[in-house]
Amino acid sequence: MKIIIVHGCPSDIEKAQEEKTRTYDKHWIPWLTKKLSEKNIQTLVPLMPEPWYPNYSNWKKEFNKLKVNKEDILIGHSCGCAFLVRWLGETKKHVKKLILVAPWKISDEKREKEFYDYNINPNIKEYFDKTIIFTANDEELDGKESAKIFDKALDAEIIELKNHGHYTLGDMGTEEFPELLQKILE
Repeated sequence: MKIIIVHGCPSDIEKAQEEKTRTYDKHWIPWLTKKLSEKNIQTLVPLMPEPWYPNYSNWKKEFNKLKVNKEDILIGHSCGCAFLVRWLGETKKHVKKLILVAPWKISDEKREKEFYDYNINPNIKEYFDKTIIFTANDEELDGKESAKIFDKALDAEIIELKNHGHYTLGDMGTEEFPELLQKILE
């Protein structure tokens, strides 16, 4: 078993460069990776190409370099959720769990519509044993709507935490995310 985490998307290239950190080593991802490593669980966090302007084909090419099997757990954050749901629906790969953290599926004018505007494969529930969606009471309206869209298609276990916003360091006020660690280990 391995854990594969697909990070979210910064709002633009300038912001990504200002922060002098890559999308994959922010928020709760480093803490979770460390905790899983302490339990000898392999964790992969690929850097997806140009995350500030996501292109599904480019992300798919990068993600396909990984060997995904039925014992793996896939975790997406924000736009990473949209990617994983589409990728699973297209490839029909089977995984143990799919966990979506602050999922996003609503396009805006800054992003490529093709990344978000796709029909979810109606048979997608066949490709994993369990789906969990983490959302928050103070998530943005489009984020709440995105969680509903994914839940309708995936019939997920919904976990709504208080004061976690979009599950970023700024919204959570901490890198620690013990609720996610618990759901991975169950």
